[in-house]
Amino acid sequence: MSKPVYVLGTGLSHDGSSCLLKDGKVIVAIEKERISRKKHDGGNDWLTVDYCLKAAGITVNDLSLVVQCANFEKDEIQKDNYRGKRIFNAACSVPFVNISHHLAHAWSAVGTSPFAECNVMVIDGCGSFYNQCDDLNGAYIPQDIKSTHAAFNEKDSFYFFDGKKLNPLFKDFSPQFQNHKPVEVFLPTTAHSIGGLYAMAANYCFGSFEDAGKLMGLAPYGKKGVYKAALYKLEHGRVWVEEKNIQQYFTNPADPVLKPFNEHFQYYADIARWVQDETERALLHIFEQRLTMHPHANLCYAGGVALNAVSNTRIIQQLNLNNFYIEPAAGDNGLALGCAFYGWIHVLQKEKIKHSGSTFFGKEYTEEETASAIKSIVNNHPDKHIVYTKDDDFISATVSLLMQQKTIAWFQLGSEFGPRALGRRSIIADPRINNIKDTINNRIKLREDFRPFAPAVLFEDKDVYFELGLESPYMILLDKIKAEWKEKMPGIVHVDGTCRVQTVKDGSEPFYKLLTEWKKKTGISVLLNTSFNKKGMPIVETPADALNFFMESELDALVMNNFIISKQPL
Repeated sequence: MSKPVYVLGTGLSHDGSSCLLKDGKVIVAIEKERISRKKHDGGNDWLTVDYCLKAAGITVNDLSLVVQCANFEKDEIQKDNYRGKRIFNAACSVPFVNISHHLAHAWSAVGTSPFAECNVMVIDGCGSFYNQCDDLNGAYIPQDIKSTHAAFNEKDSFYFFDGKKLNPLFKDFSPQFQNHKPVEVFLPTTAHSIGGLYAMAANYCFGSFEDAGKLMGLAPYGKKGVYKAALYKLEHGRVWVEEKNIQQYFTNPADPVLKPFNEHFQYYADIARWVQDETERALLHIFEQRLTMHPHANLCYAGGVALNAVSNTRIIQQLNLNNFYIEPAAGDNGLALGCAFYGWIHVLQKEKIKHSGSTFFGKEYTEEETASAIKSIVNNHPDKHIVYTKDDDFISATVSLLMQQKTIAWFQLGSEFGPRALGRRSIIADPRINNIKDTINNRIKLREDFRPFAPAVLFEDKDVYFELGLESPYMILLDKIKAEWKEKMPGIVHVDGTCRVQTVKDGSEPFYKLLTEWKKKTGISVLLNTSFNKKGMPIVETPADALNFFMESELDALVMNNFIISKQPL
């Protein structure tokens, strides 16, 4: 029997992660924040590489190749030290390959997509420097991009994957933002980036560049057309930020004392709506030009901007896309996947193995590990009346709790990879409860009350509840709820009648079985699904993480594999 080929991909940017392929298939991958418990953690990769190697039961010496990617560094990265000691020592004989940022994003989409051939679009906040890019040959690069007179960074890239090679077709760059005079509002990295402008607006409204998802949730509360000025100049498939309009209109950033968000909610909602509308206008311009340049039936999409579910749905509808794959870990957490697939297909010249479509890359915790974590919590909280039982029919038991209007933490098997909880690390509830959205936002997740929750629905029933009936397994597309269901399921409907839907298709999944049993008992096949965490906290990874959050929260019960835990008799 031939020895397995292991390829490790590791992302050293913010939202760091590592991924291990065995003979071309993902066997384990993990984001650093899940282990360190620090949101958007990145840089040094000791924790994630160690997690992957231990989960696979191998050592560094069993690896055939390591491929890595950062953002602003490349060939100077040391194998034994990157922002701290690494798991590899200086004498490590495993070959190392460094690749540029957008190339890693693109390969993450290629490797996980269902397509043998496809176009690939990458759009994010900021990629590698021009002189670090590995994908310039063959690409059209606008004539004004000169790597010598300014620091230019990738802002969007377009490729064609022919089944073996990823061919660059068009790459655009932006100079880094130059702060020549003190300004309160600025793009965090480059001057003309769609992702950068969206991050700037998030910081303007909420005080953090990381709150892009929150801005998307706020936008539907805004009035369309309050601001008529263009935020982007669009020409020949390229995008420039209209900096004069940024400085003219973005003059009142949220401030806890001077301009509290809640007291000026409508103002910030109108700003969010303006930014979202302009983002969609700019993205459509880019997509239309690139697809005219190189038409193909299949299209993949990655980069942080690809997490904008509102824009994604509009692109599908307006451009009539039938085979549009959005990488579930489209942000920098997906770089490790791209590194690994680049190593397998490009470096080792192996055939692409069709991916199953799963994002469940975390390791599974044994019954003994789970039971030990429960006993530890019980011993550490002698003042609490913790009740736990092991129930092989935990699906039916969970449905009974949901029918009693309980809010449940749901922890099953290995965790999802990416920013969305898809039924392995979720908080679930009955969407028909009138005040359930406020209860979870205010008392469990401790976040803003305008933020919506997603419906998880059996794939075969999506057309029953939603107008478009889109297949949306990764919760990165929007649909409109049908009128007859809007009042019946208020917990999963946003202010504009939209829902960020998750369609659940795999009949072997505990979550699918739960939805099926829920439908049998209630007649509906929709549950409210949100991530098992609170504001500012990464999604839980281990049984101990789950139990610690459960103990401090107002969740009613925790269903962890086949254990059912509560803080009082249910």
